[in-house]
Amino acid sequence: MIKTFADVFADLQAKNVNKRLVVAWGVDSHSIEAAYRAVEKGFVSATLVGDKAMIAAVCAECGLDMARFEIIDVPNEMKAVAQAVQLVHDGQGDVLMKGLCSTDKFLRAILNKETGLLPPKGLLSHVSVVENPQYPKLIFFSDMAVVPQPDFRQKVKIAGFLLGVARSFGIAKPKIAFVAASEQMLDTMPACTEGAMLAKMADRGQLGACLGDGPLALDVCIDPESVTIKKLKSEVAGDADCLLFPNIESANVFWKTNSKLCPGVRQAGMLVGTTAPCILASRADSVDTKLNSIAEAVMFVNR
Repeated sequence: MIKTFADVFADLQAKNVNKRLVVAWGVDSHSIEAAYRAVEKGFVSATLVGDKAMIAAVCAECGLDMARFEIIDVPNEMKAVAQAVQLVHDGQGDVLMKGLCSTDKFLRAILNKETGLLPPKGLLSHVSVVENPQYPKLIFFSDMAVVPQPDFRQKVKIAGFLLGVARSFGIAKPKIAFVAASEQMLDTMPACTEGAMLAKMADRGQLGACLGDGPLALDVCIDPESVTIKKLKSEVAGDADCLLFPNIESANVFWKTNSKLCPGVRQAGMLVGTTAPCILASRADSVDTKLNSIAEAVMFVNR
C-alpha cells in the first residue's frame, strides 16, 4: 500500500513507468534539479523548453549532466511557455510543469482555446497531496489554488478529480470527507448543507467508488481520538484519504500550515481538469516538492 512518497517512487520504478515531462521556461535550478532527479529515478524523460544558455549555466553550477535532457532552445519566456503547452497539446508530452515563468503566463497558455489543455466548458482545479508524519497515510485535498468559492456543481466536479487522483495511487475506494467548521448539520452554514448533500451523493454511488461523509470538522476528519470523544459514528471520520475544503482560503491555510509548522512534511500538487496534468509549482517551491509533484502527475497519467 502506498503511504508515503518513497512508496510512490518505488511503485513507479517497480512498474517501469516512464512518461514525457515538458518543463515550460525550465531555466531555474529548482525545476531543473527536480526534473533531473525524476529522470534519475527513471519515471520520466524530460524536455526543457527555454533559453539553452541559461539551462547550461544552471546545469554546470549544480553539477548536472545536461545530456540527460532534451532541450528546445527558445530564449523568449512567453514563446517558450506557448511551445511547451503546444507540445503537450499535440501529444508529445504527458505532463506539463511550470518552470521560472509567471503563473499568469502559464495559465494563459493552458487556457488558450486553440492550443491549450482545458476542454470546452471544463473546470480547472487543483489537487494537493500531503505526507505528514503525524498521519499514517497520504492526504489528498482540494482546492487550494484555483477555484476561490466553488458552488455545489463545481464541488461535485472537484470531488471527482480528488477521488480520481486518490484512486490512481491504488486506493480502490477512497474515504472522502466534506470539510466544514462543524460536524453538526447547521443550515446556516453552506459548507454544512452542501457537505451533507455530497455525502448523500456518495452513499448513492453518484461519485463512483468511495465512502463519503460530511459535514465533518477537520479534527474529526483526521483524528480518531476526536471522533471517540465526540462519539461520532462514521466510516470516514478519523481515517479520511481525501479532504474537500469549502473554499480556497481553508484549503490554502491547510497547505501552508502543514508546510510551515509541521516538521518532516512532504507535499505535492497539480492542476487537473486539463487533458494532461499540469504542475503549477511556485517558483519558490523546494526541489523536493517539485519532484513529488512530478511523481503525483505521473501516477495520475499512468492510472
